[in-house]
Amino acid sequence: MALISPSRRLRRTPFSNGVEHAGVKAYTVYNHMLLPTVFESVEADYRHLKEHVQVWDVACERQIELRGPDATRLMQMLTPRDLRPMLPGQCYYVPIVDETGGMLNDPVAVKLSEDRWWISIADSDLLYWVKGIAYGYRLDVLVDEPDVSPLAVQGPKSDELMARVFGDAVRDVRFFRFGHFDFEGHDMVIARSGYSKQGGFEIYVQDSAVGMPLWDALFKAGEDLNVRAGCPNLIERIESGLLSYGNDMTDDNTPHECGLGKFCNTHTAIGCIGRDALLRVAKEGPIQQIRPISIEGDRVPLCDRFWPVYADGKRVGRVSSATWSPDFNTNVSIGMIRMTHWDAGTRVEVETPDGMRSATVHEQFWN
Repeated sequence: MALISPSRRLRRTPFSNGVEHAGVKAYTVYNHMLLPTVFESVEADYRHLKEHVQVWDVACERQIELRGPDATRLMQMLTPRDLRPMLPGQCYYVPIVDETGGMLNDPVAVKLSEDRWWISIADSDLLYWVKGIAYGYRLDVLVDEPDVSPLAVQGPKSDELMARVFGDAVRDVRFFRFGHFDFEGHDMVIARSGYSKQGGFEIYVQDSAVGMPLWDALFKAGEDLNVRAGCPNLIERIESGLLSYGNDMTDDNTPHECGLGKFCNTHTAIGCIGRDALLRVAKEGPIQQIRPISIEGDRVPLCDRFWPVYADGKRVGRVSSATWSPDFNTNVSIGMIRMTHWDAGTRVEVETPDGMRSATVHEQFWN
């Protein structure tokens, strides 16, 4: 397998030394940064995540900061989700769309105050779109990338580990809300969130120099909890239906096609740039949509390109992410399926690199 050549364009993170010491075996590139993908093995990491607690370097979830009198106006221009009910201290999952209603990103918006926001982005160069909107509309807002690097703590023992480092009050943080906590004199924004369904937190580290001291403190505090370095896990995310921007959806897809219609308040999200396009989509309904698909047979290979999905010899969709699930004893996958074949129980065929496989469309993901 070819190696990735290091350069300043491929940025390390404040936690890279800890990741390397923990024995990382593979990386991907995400927002021009290194993101670990495997430590022991994908299946071993999966089992440990479901039973213990892991510390994840997710500094690649870069922050776009909006600061100034027009920060909230700009934030609403980016998303069809109505942000008026949102209070400081809350996090919202927000589809970000362009003027055609196409998905540009699916970040978490963090409302620090009425005039200050962080957008914790998925893998796309969203910063330039946001800067362009702010400049084009002459908004009174500063848009930049601050020195903020998320560190995630995920797994069923995450509350106990976090309480040992930040105090018992961290247990009271509610889902998709955040609080301010001290670490060695540094203010940490800590949200109950993360890219898994196993429970946990994301720590927004606001000074790169604090990265390794915090990493070391978490590992020291969690020795008896079997804490390990981890990363977003392919098996767990597909079981849970956690979509990956650039893999499962692109700017060719609307939020409704991605099953994110519940996060769109298109009629009331006044000011959203893609609002008119999405009003038409909401009225007509999508002709294709994300669905979980189980694929029969032995373990499927790595899905590094779209796999066509057929029914009666006609193409009716594609699979974008797939893997073997040890807990459900089948190959699980995420697919985009046409409305004619998206009903639960529909039998289809998936063209994998190993040949055609029988498969079944489901209504709900496995976790």
